[in-house]
Amino acid sequence: MGNRTGTYVAFHAEGSSDPTASDIKYYRLLKAWHINEDTEFSFTDSHEKTAAVRDTSSRATLLLRLKARLRLSKNMVLIIGKTTRYDRDWVPFEIEYAIDSCAIPIIAAYPDYEYILSPGDLSHLWPIALAKRINDQSARIIHIPFKQEPIKDAVRRFSPTELPPDCLSYYTIDAYKNWGIVR
Repeated sequence: MGNRTGTYVAFHAEGSSDPTASDIKYYRLLKAWHINEDTEFSFTDSHEKTAAVRDTSSRATLLLRLKARLRLSKNMVLIIGKTTRYDRDWVPFEIEYAIDSCAIPIIAAYPDYEYILSPGDLSHLWPIALAKRINDQSARIIHIPFKQEPIKDAVRRFSPTELPPDCLSYYTIDAYKNWGIVR
């Protein structure tokens, strides 16, 4: 599968190119953390490992690029916002291909939460493709808030050779205390 060092980031763009109108803002925040010299956050962005695609690219070209990026990835950060479950196009494909074909772990990052101790309570936010793989237990997923420290730890830790324990994995309250997220 090549050099699997990248982190693939999936999010619901809501059909918008406006960077403030969809979850693309969280992807851009990850990239900002990465380039900020004052933070100790780094990741290898799988989107930068293949040729760029444009909004005018054909669907076939987009599928080829997405597959190539996923094959070069060691994990996927799946940003799960309020509208992610409504995506019926790219996010379901990315989830299916990441889990079924590439066997990479999913880092489910939820922007609207401080900490997550009961991932099953968030099932109302899951896209159908993710819910199916959680229900049939075919995926390995760590559920975390969209916060720098948990994302940094999960991106560093999880890969095809070091998977989360199961489909509803989460960090302990002590981990969130150590990161200064909760007291």
